[in-house]
Amino acid sequence: MTNSLDTCVSALHLPKIERHVFICADQTVPKCCDKGDSLAAWDYLKKRLKELGLDQPTSDRPTCIFRTKANCLRVCQQGPILVVYPDGVWYHSATPTVLEEIIQKNLIGNQIVQDYAFLVHPLSSTPNELTAHGSLNPDALQS
Repeated sequence: MTNSLDTCVSALHLPKIERHVFICADQTVPKCCDKGDSLAAWDYLKKRLKELGLDQPTSDRPTCIFRTKANCLRVCQQGPILVVYPDGVWYHSATPTVLEEIIQKNLIGNQIVQDYAFLVHPLSSTPNELTAHGSLNPDALQS
């Protein structure tokens, strides 16, 4: 890895990510919801993760939650759409009010918010490509 990538990895706390949240926001062609509503949801998600100290590891919580604004998650109904990985929980209607419930119950409490979840499909690791510590196996990168 180059020095600038190392710096970026460290600054973003990438090795400490416990969950990665993607939200459909700022769409080029809004289909699932109004573009303004999606941006309000994105802004709320960023603000709340920061306020709750979930966006960076702390001495009390050595992991963090990473968030990404996706132009489109291709589920063009009942948006904003949000997905939590590696849990694989897909949510519809992710407005600020619903996001607060998802943050409190799913991201903090480890409980799926049944009223808004429309699919649960967790990701699994492929043992041949990952080591026991979740790092890439350098041999798997050689091809």
